[in-house]
Amino acid sequence: MAKHKRNIRTRKHRWQHLRASIRDTTILLGEFRTAILWFSTAILGGGILYHYLSNFVNEPINSLAESIYTVLTLTFLQPPNRDFPQHVVLQLFHFVMPLIGIVMLAQGLADFGSLLFNRRSRSKEWEMAVASTLNKHVILVGLGHLGYRVALKLHEIGEQIAVIEFNANADTVSAARELNIPVIHDDAVRPAALEAANIKDARTIILASQNDSMNLQIALKARSMNPNIKVVIRIFDEDFAHALQDQFGFVALSATEMAAPVFAAAASGVDVTNPISVEGQLLSLARITVSADAEIAGKTVGYVEDHYHLSVVLIRYDHQSEMHPSHDSPIKAGYTLAVLGGPNELHRFMHDNE
Repeated sequence: MAKHKRNIRTRKHRWQHLRASIRDTTILLGEFRTAILWFSTAILGGGILYHYLSNFVNEPINSLAESIYTVLTLTFLQPPNRDFPQHVVLQLFHFVMPLIGIVMLAQGLADFGSLLFNRRSRSKEWEMAVASTLNKHVILVGLGHLGYRVALKLHEIGEQIAVIEFNANADTVSAARELNIPVIHDDAVRPAALEAANIKDARTIILASQNDSMNLQIALKARSMNPNIKVVIRIFDEDFAHALQDQFGFVALSATEMAAPVFAAAASGVDVTNPISVEGQLLSLARITVSADAEIAGKTVGYVEDHYHLSVVLIRYDHQSEMHPSHDSPIKAGYTLAVLGGPNELHRFMHDNE
């Protein structure tokens, strides 16, 4: 099953890269629209003028379209499909148009080719193009110590991620890009940065910076731009975190020692509580609905507890709840489990049963 998931992830990445390349090329063409417009104007204008002058000096051309084609071939240093004109005014076109082509087209094509095949020189535009291909993805703001570990966990469980990081020189930026995670160098407080990360199609946004007020500011902007987005916010003040959950429905995680797997679980749609420390061991309670493809479907409570080192606190099915189920209790698709365990154990359990 794990190999199958890796193959699916590889195919998705290839398709995403192709779509990003198309999107980036479209953006690049847009940047050169002025040069393209001027070149087109020169060809069309030159063709119309050539047609008018050829009639004026009694060396007419069959049609306006042929005149435009003649000017176009001259621009690319190709001989036209007709005799060299006799009049000096028309002869000038054979010398002037190639110069226009060299000046207007050569430089533009050189710049376009350089930027097209060297996307690293346009890093931000390329990262934006990749982010624009994502759908139902997670936006991670902040790639510090916690943010990077959250990104790794999300990547491990196959989540699509777009990162916004203001410090482009951070070592974690290069590491994240090696995992093919788009990292946009910008200030997430700016709406344009959230738009660059494709906020309108995102499912979740994680605010992992160490600045509470900035996290809240970004969270409110994200919710205004995408009312349905799920917000997972890191808040150091525990009372403030509870207030945010009650007032805005944010998933506010307040523990300064919060483990990255808990953030990843919350972002992936798993209901998970703030961890409590029991003799130095962090424990969280998570609620997970068993899918038909889950590895534990058809297994027992004992299997889950022994295999994942978790404690199954409750099973709910058919509108009934079974507290502290026995080891022999079966687990079927559609059942809801409440499990207690450490962040890493919960992460492994979620990864195998997503």
